[in-house]
Amino acid sequence: MACLATHVLAQSSGESGSSPNTNSPYTRYGWGLLSGQTMGDNTAMGGIAYGLRNGSQINTANPASYTAIDSLTFLFDGGLSFQNTNLSDGNAKINAKNTSFDYIAMQFRLHKGLGMTIGILPFSSVGYNISTESTMQSPGHTSLSAYHTYAGNGGLTQIFLGMGVKIIDNLSVGFNASYLFGSITQATQVSFSDASFDISYKENYVKVKDYKIDFGLQYTQDIGTKDHLTLGAVYSLKHKLNNESYTAIQGIVNEAGYQFDLPHSFGIGAGYCHNNQLTVGFDYSLQKWEDARYFSRTHQLNDRSKYAVGVEYLPNPFKRNYFSRIKYRAGAYFANSYAKMADGNSANEFGVSAGFGLPIFQNKSILNVAAQYIKVKPENQGTLLEENYLRLSIGLTFNERWFAKWRVE
Repeated sequence: MACLATHVLAQSSGESGSSPNTNSPYTRYGWGLLSGQTMGDNTAMGGIAYGLRNGSQINTANPASYTAIDSLTFLFDGGLSFQNTNLSDGNAKINAKNTSFDYIAMQFRLHKGLGMTIGILPFSSVGYNISTESTMQSPGHTSLSAYHTYAGNGGLTQIFLGMGVKIIDNLSVGFNASYLFGSITQATQVSFSDASFDISYKENYVKVKDYKIDFGLQYTQDIGTKDHLTLGAVYSLKHKLNNESYTAIQGIVNEAGYQFDLPHSFGIGAGYCHNNQLTVGFDYSLQKWEDARYFSRTHQLNDRSKYAVGVEYLPNPFKRNYFSRIKYRAGAYFANSYAKMADGNSANEFGVSAGFGLPIFQNKSILNVAAQYIKVKPENQGTLLEENYLRLSIGLTFNERWFAKWRVE
């Protein structure tokens, strides 16, 4: 048979077998949509985190930041997102809406120079249900249509415990130790306009139960009496994932016991703070997915690089005027997708964000609100979809003085 033409027909939204977290055809590749693993304040600042230190906000992206918390503070942070997605192949446009859990974390100080954080973060999410049609030629038929349906759902989640230790006054190190778990199912079905041709069905399944280790470092240098610069670095170990996996064709398991790796990941960042009012920062990260095994083979995914910049401005935290006590945030980022399509092409991702940190409960607790616009554009449009996201993220950070000692006269 010879294929004459192929075009995208549909991306279903919210149908059976689709994850509620995402409706992206790009989650068909790799582990799906990777989580940024940042809190609400970081999201509004383009996702920067490696060089940020703030004793009133949790920064899980760099565990060295946990030492910034003081002895009287207990932090509890939770967040979720609402997302509207527009998909286009150059001809048709499709809309999808999703809601997703972002994070839950709590942080407190164990001892002078020793902070701890416990929480739950998504690692990745998969959710798609797409159809394509190919026009074929075969002996005895003037034309024959082949209908391809691709569906997938699932994702990975991590429960973590992290600690930060202050080595000297301006140098801290830390780690997050995570239990990574979850499963992903991906199915492909091919049917034909001529019922005499058999329907083919293939399914890939992966279930993960393993650990994940992330390390962080931060060095802070005072510049005069009002300014300071923080340099940060993070590293994640590459290792083989413990998993259960198989490929089944027509319901018969043909292969099982695949090997998968988490990649080496590196990140560096800087944050400059002026008078505890203006903060600007920059992050760069690299994930070496190309060297990581995926279904027992390397070079199935692309290395992923990300560049991010962000800013936060607090007019005056001591004024009675409420608007002077709001934290105003903005940021942007650029990243290439780690997904490698069948034709070798990839996609680029651009994002801009803005938001606020709204003080509540006598100014100590913060309601974090962030709006993001994200565009995912394939390097070569062809039959690949362009995605445009509008995402609203809401997080609440409770800041309580739980460890104050009562003094009796």
